[in-house]
Amino acid sequence: MRLLAFLGGHGPKVLFLGVFIGLALPDLASLARPLVGPAVATLLVLTLLRVEWHQMVATLRRPGLLALLVVWLMLISPVVTWGVLALLPGPQPLEIALVLMAAAPPILGVTAIAILLGLDGALALVMGLAATLLTPITVPLLSLWLLGLELEVSIAGFMLRLALVVLGAFALAALLRRLMGADWFRARAASLDGLVMLVMLVFAVAIMDGVTATLFARPEVVVLWILAAFVANPLLQVAAAFAFWWQGPRRALTIGLMSGNCNMGLLLAALPPQADYDVVLFFALAQLPMYMLPFALTPLYRRLLLSVERGSG
Repeated sequence: MRLLAFLGGHGPKVLFLGVFIGLALPDLASLARPLVGPAVATLLVLTLLRVEWHQMVATLRRPGLLALLVVWLMLISPVVTWGVLALLPGPQPLEIALVLMAAAPPILGVTAIAILLGLDGALALVMGLAATLLTPITVPLLSLWLLGLELEVSIAGFMLRLALVVLGAFALAALLRRLMGADWFRARAASLDGLVMLVMLVFAVAIMDGVTATLFARPEVVVLWILAAFVANPLLQVAAAFAFWWQGPRRALTIGLMSGNCNMGLLLAALPPQADYDVVLFFALAQLPMYMLPFALTPLYRRLLLSVERGSG
């Protein structure tokens, strides 16, 4: 229990180290690779056990804003990304990966990150779960059919895989909450936070399988993919924050955080083994800015929110 509490209390450092552990120990990453899919599903279950479901219901009382956010996250963001990439020369696998990144729902840990940064954790939670539930419908239809991207997988097959991961996790979490009771999980919040960090650490290590070998074999590809990830993540955040600034800085920055930190692990768990390796490679390398930027920019977020509050006062 103390170990789990330690992991939960030092989440940022644990996640930061996890990515580099996978790069430094490729054999360990290869050993953990089969755990990517189970880790994604387990993380979703633990998140649903950790949160207060009544808070989600309260946030759902603003359906207009939530519907607008869903349209932005699941439709406008990937379509705009696709339109921009159509004007730029670049490898097709990178284009596919970036569009899928923009179309993916926010990472499941975005709620914890939002709270750490002083943003709207409740909004991040509800939108993250809503977008995750819609992913089996929106991502295949938009990215594979509407945008004409080819991943060598049928739309129906991709939908089925995503639905099994998402709906299965929701069903299991609902069953556990009914059997054990919400108070039982509420009393063990610190342990659940530690479990979340542990599962995210496993995922961070496992998703780096093959990346180190590719770095030595094709360094130019790895460098380009990393640059693209560090450009796309903040650009998506800035675009969303500006688009929703009329909702207030705190809420706008929360929406930006969700837009840039996308759950490509969920898509990875649903992709078939024959999916383009370069797309999978980008999904792995895109974890770097997702784990590094929020915590590196924590002082900036706090100064910005403080200056806005003083200005309003």
